[in-house]
Amino acid sequence: MRVFPLWACALPALAFTSQTAFAQDATAQAEPGSVQPAAPAADASPSTIVVTAKRLDDARASIQPSLGATSYTITNATIQALPGGDNQQFNQIVLQLPGVVQDGFGQFHVRDDHNNLQYRINGTILPEGLAVFGQTLSPRLINSFNLLTGALPAQYGLRTAGIIDVTTKSGFDNAGAVSLYGGSHGMIEPSVQYGGSTGSTNYFVSADYRYDKLGIESVDGTSTPIHDGTKQLQLFAYVDHILDDENRVSFVGGYANQLFQIPDPSGLQAADTNPGWNVNGQTDYLSNNLNERQLERTGFGQIAFLHDSGPLTIQTSLFARYSLLRYTPDTLGELLFNGQAQNATKKDVTAGAQIDGAYRLSSAHTLRFGALFEHDHGSSQTATAVFPGSYDDTGNFIQTGQPITIVDNGAKTETTESVYLQDEWKLLPTLTFNFGARFDHYDGYRSEQQLSPRANLVWQPTPGTTIHAGYARYFSPAPFENVATTTISKFAGTSAAPPSGALDTTPFAERQNYFDVGFQHAFGTSGVTFGLDGYYRRSHQLIDEGQFGAPIILTPFNYRRGRIHGIEGNVSYTKGPWLAYANFAYAKAQGKDITSSQFDFDPADLAYIQTHYIYLDHDQTYTGSGGISYAFKQGPLAGLQLGGSMIYGSGLRADGAVPNGVALKDYAQFNLSSSYKIAGPGIQVRFDIINVGNLKYEIRDGTGVGVGAPQYGPRRGFFVGISKDI
Repeated sequence: MRVFPLWACALPALAFTSQTAFAQDATAQAEPGSVQPAAPAADASPSTIVVTAKRLDDARASIQPSLGATSYTITNATIQALPGGDNQQFNQIVLQLPGVVQDGFGQFHVRDDHNNLQYRINGTILPEGLAVFGQTLSPRLINSFNLLTGALPAQYGLRTAGIIDVTTKSGFDNAGAVSLYGGSHGMIEPSVQYGGSTGSTNYFVSADYRYDKLGIESVDGTSTPIHDGTKQLQLFAYVDHILDDENRVSFVGGYANQLFQIPDPSGLQAADTNPGWNVNGQTDYLSNNLNERQLERTGFGQIAFLHDSGPLTIQTSLFARYSLLRYTPDTLGELLFNGQAQNATKKDVTAGAQIDGAYRLSSAHTLRFGALFEHDHGSSQTATAVFPGSYDDTGNFIQTGQPITIVDNGAKTETTESVYLQDEWKLLPTLTFNFGARFDHYDGYRSEQQLSPRANLVWQPTPGTTIHAGYARYFSPAPFENVATTTISKFAGTSAAPPSGALDTTPFAERQNYFDVGFQHAFGTSGVTFGLDGYYRRSHQLIDEGQFGAPIILTPFNYRRGRIHGIEGNVSYTKGPWLAYANFAYAKAQGKDITSSQFDFDPADLAYIQTHYIYLDHDQTYTGSGGISYAFKQGPLAGLQLGGSMIYGSGLRADGAVPNGVALKDYAQFNLSSSYKIAGPGIQVRFDIINVGNLKYEIRDGTGVGVGAPQYGPRRGFFVGISKDI
């Protein structure tokens, strides 16, 4: 058994960061079960508009409190203090929270779940899209965000491993900034943001463009991988208009266009691995020359109406999202390496409506209710070049002709309907019981439904101590936009044929029983807060996702049975210019018997997994993160911030004697940051070092159930930035 290294727990004594508000929910009104470390107070203003806006923000937050769920909060001040500030990718920020595991392709996992995350912007659901490498949300739009996990109240459903709820910036100061950031790996990122108000209308806009020669994780651990560039454009806009003291209408919109080169391994020859495939007599191809690319594009919009009067607060929202993923192969190279080359385009258009409300029935009872309707249309177009032929009795492929192209197109529509009702019942001034249920139904590749009860008990024996225990029944359909639409019969008699008798069962919805218990304690005025949380989950038709074949498109599949449990601990210190935090998590995730998308798997693996529990490929036993910050407020160094952060992982899974039977080597990555703000001219400069020790470590080694390629963490990088207030 690996032991979490003691030096990782001691990180706050070794590194530096800036004044932030990490860790847990700090709403305007302390809610039972959430943890409240110090957060920066909002600037006071005599403006009636500002006061009304703040009151309406608080009213919106009261509709969807955590109520016993585990909640962690990161503010914009925290983001600015981390190495990279708001120039970094959103996933890198989330990795600083407890129980969040780093994976390749920019992915992360909450409590050893593969994905199963729901994003919300100002309380409104952001529909899922087609994205693997790209990050839809830019840190520049964020005022703060919460990660909610554990036994969630009834308003949260469908995606339940974690809820990431972003509160956007909104401008009142008629000010903004332009910046330029860049450094190692040829990275350069110009950006601009501006926020302001006119009368009772407030707005915020941002735009950034990134060019980087390290667009995806390196496949060989070098700091200059072959063919790994990316170009990324992100735009965002927020506008709200206060109609009167009780009503506000708001709009949120965003667009991202992101192009990625797929990195090449170095020095491999196709002739060394293929069974004799040839294209017009050519049998060899150097891996350095592969030219595979992926385009990810998305646009979304939300419009919301918020009403708050007396005992009733309600928000009604309309939302829509368009996304596209296009994979362009190196046809000749992939044919000679893999026996097939697929040009794939997937599109998805989602539109829906959401309503959430709270009615304060009495001092002891607050009812919360809501409904969701979502309409999703997805299409898939593939053209796959394959060799005609067949496999002999020894498993060797006999090519009978030159490559042919098989076209396989399809489209499908899915509708989802959800309703919920719950009661926050104050049994005593220090004891709250929140109970309710939600009903979810979807009709797409399958039609399934479930009534899901929820219950949380929260006790606050002292002002600084909160203890909670909860149960949730969960229902999570497979991600509609990622469900494979391959017609496997079309590939019979080709190099892309699945094993004889292979099945292609449509993925099922996952059904879970989830138990969570934890506590949080703030040690008086010392600034120290400590928390511990444990969870246990049993799943039927546990959903996982894998990369199968060259197109980097994740495909969902099910384990008939799943079992996951773990424990998280966190400690933070916030006082004056100092903030330090350290997080540690233990988890174990296993599944048994693959029951969908079976044609993607090796028959021997399927047979073993049918009768044995195996570790999930994204299981990581120990995970940690930490950091410390100091902000100089006075004297000649006023405006200087020094900081650092780290992440630790005991290693994801890889194949051993059995599928996913071993863990990769553990690692710890340290980052440092410094910035200096010259208040007069409004100029800020910063300098960041990522992976200070230049550690070469594997996130993936290319083996494991549903794992397609190796990925390594970033090597040491130096980055500088300058920004100017406007």
